[in-house]
Amino acid sequence: MKLRYSALVLFLAVFVAYMHVGFAQQSATAIPKEDSSYIDTQGTAHITRVIPLPKTISPQAQKYLSKPVVDAGDHESVAERRARTDAMQAHDSAENRALYPVSIVSSVIAGVPVRIVTPIGSIPADKADRVLINLHGGGFTTDSGSLTESIPIAHLAQTKVVAVLYRLAPEHQFPAAVDDSVAVYKELLKTYKPQHIAIYGASAGGILTAEVAVRIKQLGLPMPGALGIFTGTGDLSRLGDTQATYSVTGLAGRMNPPKEGAQWITDYVGSTDPKDPVLSPVYSDLHGMPPTLFLSSTRDVMLSGTTILHRAFLHAGVDAQLVVFEALNHGFWYEAELPESREADEMIAHFFDEHLATFKK
Repeated sequence: MKLRYSALVLFLAVFVAYMHVGFAQQSATAIPKEDSSYIDTQGTAHITRVIPLPKTISPQAQKYLSKPVVDAGDHESVAERRARTDAMQAHDSAENRALYPVSIVSSVIAGVPVRIVTPIGSIPADKADRVLINLHGGGFTTDSGSLTESIPIAHLAQTKVVAVLYRLAPEHQFPAAVDDSVAVYKELLKTYKPQHIAIYGASAGGILTAEVAVRIKQLGLPMPGALGIFTGTGDLSRLGDTQATYSVTGLAGRMNPPKEGAQWITDYVGSTDPKDPVLSPVYSDLHGMPPTLFLSSTRDVMLSGTTILHRAFLHAGVDAQLVVFEALNHGFWYEAELPESREADEMIAHFFDEHLATFKK
């Protein structure tokens, strides 16, 4: 009986190993080896592309793009998403602070919680009368950037950054985030000249930056000296092409099927008309917007939205610059160790230095 049992165990072990090899071979065989494409009568493209790792980016970025990304599905609750995002930002902000020493203080301005991020050491005299307002990313439902977007910029620009912790969806839908951000701006106008204030943000914060600028104009308030719109959009009524092409992590992770109109961001939009001129600034009068820097990348899910809004600014006669980085994904500058992240942060700091300095006297 013992011999038979041992033989059975051996047989099962060999069988499992054989099946494992077979499945691995089958899986490897199933991986596409060449390109294919088909356009149907509705204009929908059915595409397979084999895209090699580009050599046009830094070795660190190549390593970053080579990390395996598991498609775990999209079944997180809001609480789970916030916990994950908080953990991610804690990790990323620690890396940022090691490179860019700053002090961080929690405060409240106009009843809105904020984080005040200040470079270590004395701020140069010609920058003491300036302030940058950060509107963080996170899909309007989490805070993924109030630290990671503020720490490098405060240090490199040698300027105080006020990161607005605006109310989040789905508990607080549009225009709560706009109202909170405008309230902070109005309060800071009591201390700073508008020409010495810049407003910027990435992802949801990039969208919000444009919305806040439109609302400031509607209210007849003086415009800030500069804007920074990094990987955003100005039209929540339609999907851009890259939203059907990439995920947040570029070519990896879950490729969500395109949704019509504002369905991809209903937690924030709520019952508001997606073509509301504040919610979707491409439908507003953009004349008189301050100089604006747009940033994106070629594997950015929001590349289309960024370029469309940039063109709308240009059509309105705005001094608007667009920089598109090679091969990297949505909000890549959160990864502090990438040379491209340092380059992007230095561009942002230089842009604000240049445009706020115009009005320093």
